[in-house]
Amino acid sequence: MTDLPTPVVRGFDDHRPPDPALLADCVHCGFCLPTCPTYVLWGEEMDSPRGRILLMDQVSQGAPMTDTMVGHVDACLGCMACVTACPSGVQYDRLIEATRAQVERHHERPRAQKAMREAIFALFPYPARLKAARGPLRLYQRSGLGRLVRRSGVLEKLSPTLAAMESLAPELGSVPDVPERTPAVGERRGTVGMLLGCVQRAFFPDVNAATARVLAAEGYDVLAPASQGCCGALSAHVGREEEARAFARDLVAQFEDAGVDHVVVNSAGCGSSMKEYADLLSDDPEWGPRAAAFAATVRDVAEIIAEAGPRATYHPLPVTVAYHDACHLGHAQGIRAQPRALLRGIPGLELREIREADICCGSAGVYNILNPEPARELGDRKAANVAATGAQLLVTANPGCLMQVATSLERAGQHIALAHTVQVLDASIRGLPVTRLLTP
Repeated sequence: MTDLPTPVVRGFDDHRPPDPALLADCVHCGFCLPTCPTYVLWGEEMDSPRGRILLMDQVSQGAPMTDTMVGHVDACLGCMACVTACPSGVQYDRLIEATRAQVERHHERPRAQKAMREAIFALFPYPARLKAARGPLRLYQRSGLGRLVRRSGVLEKLSPTLAAMESLAPELGSVPDVPERTPAVGERRGTVGMLLGCVQRAFFPDVNAATARVLAAEGYDVLAPASQGCCGALSAHVGREEEARAFARDLVAQFEDAGVDHVVVNSAGCGSSMKEYADLLSDDPEWGPRAAAFAATVRDVAEIIAEAGPRATYHPLPVTVAYHDACHLGHAQGIRAQPRALLRGIPGLELREIREADICCGSAGVYNILNPEPARELGDRKAANVAATGAQLLVTANPGCLMQVATSLERAGQHIALAHTVQVLDASIRGLPVTRLLTP
């Protein structure tokens, strides 16, 4: 049975539509074009930020929310490179999230697309479900079946989306526990809460363990409640507004009475969304002020260490590092100098810059699952630029970026080790041999 034609909705509803004043800020100058990944790939005006803003403006004035319009909105990675590039200060981040929430409420997607989205969001924002999926996935990887499936290409033919999910999954090892409380080493600087995350907790537990150790070494008591849930970033990114708001309220409540000075995040996308909780819950009289107070405490792990000044002893690590700016760290949060400064502070470490650093790697939350073809093109482009640095180790600060670039490097036959920023800091503080970072 085929899908019926999609009913066409005209205009936006009155619940948090894209602000006409923000839409009017765009003067269509074009400074955003060379930084926009989809415009760089396709050269299509409607797949640029200014083109999408034009579409938003048309719908806000009563134009239909057509499949074509929705397709251009869906194609946006939400990387916010345009926000960095814009000389007029256009708040494209607020515009695209508001538009996507409208699309999710009013646009009827084809059944297969809708079912895939529901399946993704029935799994990824739930740490317990992801943890349960680890066992079957680890068995699948150890059996060697994954290599056979990828070589055969059969999954790619059946479903590019499933093929993308299969290829992105990192090799799973043991899961180190992060204690609910890690005491500060030496003189205490303060108490911080730590976001464990969803994908980070299930697929990159070593990053969480390293984060707790580094913060403790820098003088912080670290509280990491095991009962905490998702921050809502993935949901907010695709317009599942009410779901994101529910996750945000739960997380605020989790840390509200914990007595922490800051809530520290080691995932760029999560940190970006958590810093925007005040806007997400601005129309909620009970939770709006609480969300604003919470958001003011949120810090990226590199940000809080750089703010206070590194205090731990950092031992030499003779290694060449290519540093990749995760979009929601560099563009959305404006955190670029801090991780570089921390890495350069490690004796023996040489930092190398990546060409086209401002262009997204194609991960973008669940974008690389929902839009595997352009994500693959962007990932391959990023992998080529990473390989051109000749670095031994690629370092970044987002789990999605780690999975995306690792897959692209493997596809290109390039063997470069990958690590999160805190894993490098942790190895230096602990005096580990550099081979620990370079050996899978």
